[in-house]
Amino acid sequence: MRPGATLPRSPAPDRAPARDRGDVVVLAVEAALLAAAVAVGAVLNHRGVGLHADAAPLYASWRPHLGWGTPAALLVAGVVLGPGLRWARTARWGPLLGAGYLAAVAWTLALALVDGWSAGLTRRLTPQAEYLHEVPGVTDVRRMLAGFTDRILDFQPDSWSTHTAGHPPGALLFFVGLDRVGLGGGTAAALACVLVGASIVVSVPLALRALGAGEATRAVLPFLVLLPGAVWVGASADGVFTGVVAAGLALLAVRGPATALAGGLLLGVALHLSYGFVLVGPLALAVLALRPSGRRGALLAGAAGVGAVVVAFTLAGFQWWQGYDRVVERYYQGWAADRPYGYWVWANLAAVLLSAGPVVGPALRRTLLAARAGWRGTARAGAAESAASAPAVGASGRVAGRLVGGLLAHRWAVAPASRVRLLGPTVLLPAAAALAVIGADLSGMSKAEVERIWLPFAVWLLVAAAHLPAPARRWWLAAQALTALTVNHLLFTVS
Repeated sequence: MRPGATLPRSPAPDRAPARDRGDVVVLAVEAALLAAAVAVGAVLNHRGVGLHADAAPLYASWRPHLGWGTPAALLVAGVVLGPGLRWARTARWGPLLGAGYLAAVAWTLALALVDGWSAGLTRRLTPQAEYLHEVPGVTDVRRMLAGFTDRILDFQPDSWSTHTAGHPPGALLFFVGLDRVGLGGGTAAALACVLVGASIVVSVPLALRALGAGEATRAVLPFLVLLPGAVWVGASADGVFTGVVAAGLALLAVRGPATALAGGLLLGVALHLSYGFVLVGPLALAVLALRPSGRRGALLAGAAGVGAVVVAFTLAGFQWWQGYDRVVERYYQGWAADRPYGYWVWANLAAVLLSAGPVVGPALRRTLLAARAGWRGTARAGAAESAASAPAVGASGRVAGRLVGGLLAHRWAVAPASRVRLLGPTVLLPAAAALAVIGADLSGMSKAEVERIWLPFAVWLLVAAAHLPAPARRWWLAAQALTALTVNHLLFTVS
């Protein structure tokens, strides 16, 4: 098949039925899952089971409230749902990304300010369990890195605080760096999380466009702007993690070995922000496979970037694999020893629904349908094009053409990698993100708090929204905004 050939992957979204019984069924399943997680969580908390989450499946406490961020959040949602959606269909690329980023920042800040300036931003990252607690004690970065692993385990005089111990030192270094350039304190740290986290609205569309899904970007971008997970982006370090991962993947997608190297460097940094980002691997491989050209060179450049960061940290005294080994032990020194796997292994998925939004289930269902149609379509198109590519001259030529075409069709049938690649980014990227979520869930290393921990994967799940029919998108986007507003006004979330 010709490189770059375009095949029909699914019926055009605009012509798909806006109301689909399958979408309603999936939405009902989502509602049942969430209701079960809330009800079972309440019963387990009442019985004294160690969920350590008052509003399970979310790590939050029940506290219905309003704030002066409430009208601002309603205003942002109204603008995006009204003129924003219409403008996104025709806007030029640069202004669209710029306006989308500003809207995402406004949305995230408005949600944070529902809790007030102090509780929602300034004091969000200053409790003892957070990174800022450790920043004043880091006077020598090299010494800190060399001794980092020794301080991971709990019940020592100099044990790291919870978040610092649970992550590689890159997370602490980010806030140390802010402090060194004069941006210390809770307010600057919280704003940095918001500004970096909102950059997904630029990174994810850039990746999609570079991978040949430019039109899908216009459908996906509003869902990134009104991300329900913005409740946790503003403000937690996971907002920074999400932005770094998305930027690294976007750079891998853009043509040229230099950008792939830069993407690898960022993903290497991401590995030193969270141990769980080994699960970004499927997403990175999907991006590399979807590149229109230079896949081998990009793979080598990206791997070199990741390796360079790993080597740099190792030479500085921190060995990632040793840190991970200690973190597993520290994990079970704390609440993880009490939190029942039998509850969280499925309740985590309910938490993801509140972070990524209710659109995820129906969008993934439509993505699965598009993948099935695309898989069959590539086989038919490959066979047809292979047969057509053989010249036919006279009767003997027609026979030869059919024989050659059949052989080429057989070759196509045994080349599934090419068929997978031709499914496109709006199928493969959500699939890779879903695979990462499933792996993280089954590992047992993420019992609770996944509404923020899995944000770097949740934003790529939303790429599946490209398969929603155009008439239905406004309603799904309204449901996304309503989810964020409901969570933020009924609960006081914890970073």
